[in-house]
Amino acid sequence: MPDILARLPLAAIRVFEAAARLKSFTRAADELGVTQAAVSWQVKALEQQLDQLLFNRLPREVTLTSAGERLSRAATEAMSLLRSAVSDLVETEEGVLSITTVQSLGGQWLAPRLGGFQIAHPRIAVRLEASSRVVELSREGVDMALRGGQGKWPGMTAHFLIPAVQTPLVSPEFLARIGGLSRPEDLLDIPRIGIAREWEEWFQAAGVTVAEDRLTPRLASDAQALEVASALASHGAALGSPIFFARELAEGRLVMPFDVVARYTGGYWLAYPSERARVRKIAAFRDWVLAQAAADPLIARYAALAPLESPAVSPLARPL
Repeated sequence: MPDILARLPLAAIRVFEAAARLKSFTRAADELGVTQAAVSWQVKALEQQLDQLLFNRLPREVTLTSAGERLSRAATEAMSLLRSAVSDLVETEEGVLSITTVQSLGGQWLAPRLGGFQIAHPRIAVRLEASSRVVELSREGVDMALRGGQGKWPGMTAHFLIPAVQTPLVSPEFLARIGGLSRPEDLLDIPRIGIAREWEEWFQAAGVTVAEDRLTPRLASDAQALEVASALASHGAALGSPIFFARELAEGRLVMPFDVVARYTGGYWLAYPSERARVRKIAAFRDWVLAQAAADPLIARYAALAPLESPAVSPLARPL
C-alpha cells in the first residue's frame, strides 16, 4: 500500500501546524520567517491535496474546521516528537535543562542542592518550575519531572527518589505557648493545619482512634509548603515531611513533638521520556540527583518504614 504522506507536501504540513497552533496566518509567518501570503498558499495547497477545508477564513481571524482540528492534534504531536528527536541528535552537555516539580520537593529539598549540580556542570543552565500543575513533558518542551505517585507513567522512565512521609510539625514558640504536648491525643485539642483525612491517617499510625467530628483542621491548603509555613508562624501543628523540612528542624525553627512518622504508598520519582534517556544533560542530572538522594540519611531512614496498608488518602493525591 503506497504511503499516503508521499503525495502530501510536508512543508505545507509544517506551515499548517504552525498556523493551527498559533491560530493565525500572520503569527505563523513570523515564526517561520516567511510571508503571510506564503502561509496562505501552503495551507491552500494542502487543502486541495486533501480535498477538505482545514480553516474557516473569517474577516479578522481564522478558525479550524473539524477536519482541521483533527489534523492539528496529530501534526502538533508529530512536530513535537520530531523536534525532540532532532534536538537529541545534536544535543551536547550544555544548554538549558528544564525541570518541573512540586513546591515542597522543589523548594525544600532540590533547590538548596542545585548549586552543586551547576558547579559540576557549568554549561548546563537549570530552569526549575515548582507548581502543582501536571506538565506533559514532550508537548511542553520540558526535559524532566520530579513527581509524586507510583512511578508508572506510559512512555516514561522513572527512578525512585524520596518516600512520602508526614508527621506533625510545630514551632518551639507555639509548643511553649500551649504548654507542650505529651501524647498524640493532645493534638486533638490544638489548632491543626492540613487535610482532615491525612490527619486521620497519622492518628491511626499513632494508635489513636478519632471521632470524625474532631478531625476538621483549622486551615488546609493545596500545598504542604504553605501549610508548614503556617506552622512556622506559630499558628498550629501542620503535617509535613521531615525530609523536606530537615533544615528547619535542624535549626530549631520546627519541632517534631512525636516520633511517629506515617509513610504512604508511592513516593517521589525522577521521570523523563524513555526515548531521551541518553541525552547528555538528562543523564547528567539523573546521575547527580540519584546520588544526592542516596547520600541523604533521612531518605534511607524513612524509606525503611512500612507504608500504611490502606490509607484513606495519600498526600501524593494532592499537590505537595
